[in-house]
Amino acid sequence: MENNRTKRRKRQRRRKRKLFISSILVVFFSIIIFGIYEYWDGKNQAEEDIEKYQDTEQSEDFENNFQGNEPTDEKTNVLILGSDQDQHGISRTDTIMIGQYNTNENSAKLVSIMRDTYVDIPGEGYNKINAAYAIGGPELLRKTIEENFGIEINYYSIVNFRGFEQIVDTIAPDGVEIDIEKRMYYETKDVTIDLYPGEQKLDGEQLLDYARFRADKDNDFGRVARQQHVMSLLKEEMTSFTGVINLPRAVGTLQPYIDTNMETSKIISLAGDYFMDTPDQIETLRIPIEPYGESYWNENHSHAGAVLEIDEQLNREALQEFLDAE
Repeated sequence: MENNRTKRRKRQRRRKRKLFISSILVVFFSIIIFGIYEYWDGKNQAEEDIEKYQDTEQSEDFENNFQGNEPTDEKTNVLILGSDQDQHGISRTDTIMIGQYNTNENSAKLVSIMRDTYVDIPGEGYNKINAAYAIGGPELLRKTIEENFGIEINYYSIVNFRGFEQIVDTIAPDGVEIDIEKRMYYETKDVTIDLYPGEQKLDGEQLLDYARFRADKDNDFGRVARQQHVMSLLKEEMTSFTGVINLPRAVGTLQPYIDTNMETSKIISLAGDYFMDTPDQIETLRIPIEPYGESYWNENHSHAGAVLEIDEQLNREALQEFLDAE
C-alpha cells in the first residue's frame, strides 16, 4: 500500500515537472513568435508609410565600396551618420558619430565629430569633415577618420531622421521625459522648431527638433551636446520594460530608414551582449576637444567657408585614448 502511494507521488511529481517544462517552452516560443510578428509588422507598416529615402543603387554602392575590416578584438567601432535630404533630394549628413561597444569590459562609448572640423580628406585636400561624405560616402569618411585620427572603423550605419522619429515613437509610445533647458524657436520655409523650457515628454518629432536645434549662441556645440544627451535617454528607454517589449517592432520599423553594412547576425550578437549586461552609462567625447584657442579655433577659407581648425595631434591623441586605440 505504502509502495503504491510512493509510486503515485513520483508520477505526480513527474507530471508536474513535465507540465512546468512544457509551460516554460510555450512561454519561450510565444515570446519568439511575438517578437517575429512585431518585427515584420513594424517593418511592413514603415514601408507602407514611406517611399525609401535612399536610392537603392547608391545604397548598394556604399556597401560594396566600404572597406572597414572586421573587429580583431573585443571592441567594435561603428560610424553612425544622421542623414537627411535637402529640397533638391541631395543626401547630406549633419551628424557624425563613432559608437564603440566593448564586449569584454561591457562599456559603451560615443564620439561626436563636429561637422565643420577642418581635416585632410584623402585625395581631396583640406575641407570640412562632412564634405568627405558628400564626395565619397561612408567609405571616404572612414578613410578620413582613420588617416586624421588613427581610428579604425569596422562598420557604418546611416539613419534617416524620419527613422529616428519612428523608433522613438515605437520604443516610448508615451514620449521621452526630458528637461528642456530654454526656449527653442527656429523657423524656415522647411523647418519649424518650437519648444518651451521645463520638464515634459516629447514624441519622436519633438525630440528630433530638440536634438537638431542650433539657433543660439552655442550653435553646433550645443547641438552636439544635446544629441549625446538624447542618445543616453534613448539607451534608458530601450532597456526599460516597455522598451524591451517594443524593441522587435522598433527594429522592424527602423529597417527601411537605415543603411548599414553590418550583417543581421552581427547586430543580433552585439544586441544580445548589450541587453544581457547593459552598461551603466554611455561615455561621451566631442571632437574637437576643449579648450578653444588651444585645441581648436575659428577660421574662414574661400573653398570651405567657416571651419573649425584643430590641433591635429592633440585631438588625435585624445580620441585614441578615449577609444583605447592601439
